[in-house]
Amino acid sequence: MKEQLKKAEEKMQKSVSVLESELASVRAGRANPSILDKVQVDYYGTMTPINQMAGINVPDARTLIIQPWDASALKSIEKAILASDLGLNPNNDGKVIRLNFPPLTEERRKELAKSLNKLGEDGKVAIRSIRRDAIEKLKAMKKDGELTEDDVKDGEKEVQKLTDKYCKEMDAAVDKKQKEILEL
Repeated sequence: MKEQLKKAEEKMQKSVSVLESELASVRAGRANPSILDKVQVDYYGTMTPINQMAGINVPDARTLIIQPWDASALKSIEKAILASDLGLNPNNDGKVIRLNFPPLTEERRKELAKSLNKLGEDGKVAIRSIRRDAIEKLKAMKKDGELTEDDVKDGEKEVQKLTDKYCKEMDAAVDKKQKEILEL
């Protein structure tokens, strides 16, 4: 039973980590290198993340500077950023690419805050699915004679505690990101 609980907890932790990385890639009006994590560049026929082929610096709150280690990749990186859904226009000066982050409008801030709620809800659905699977495994173990009825009840309580804990963590992460976006 302990092994089942441990597996469930690991999966729930992974779900929280996935949510946090998705939240980090949401543009909040500030320059943040992690928004480029999902942008892939066609580099000699291989799709490569920008952070593996260039240095990314944040000189000020509204600018990112991307300096490729291979100058021939500059055009490819620029093309990939334009093709992404970031909504940013790269400025290529022949050596580096500058990304300027315009301040978000109030309407866009509210839209982003709503989309964060959806991300959080999707994460909680994943955690509830993990809870359901764990409880089904405990019941299957009882059916096979490995656990008693009391063990299954205790296991269900433990799984519920884990579920509540990780749902709270997800809510806290979403709230933190919403505050970051809504503050001017």
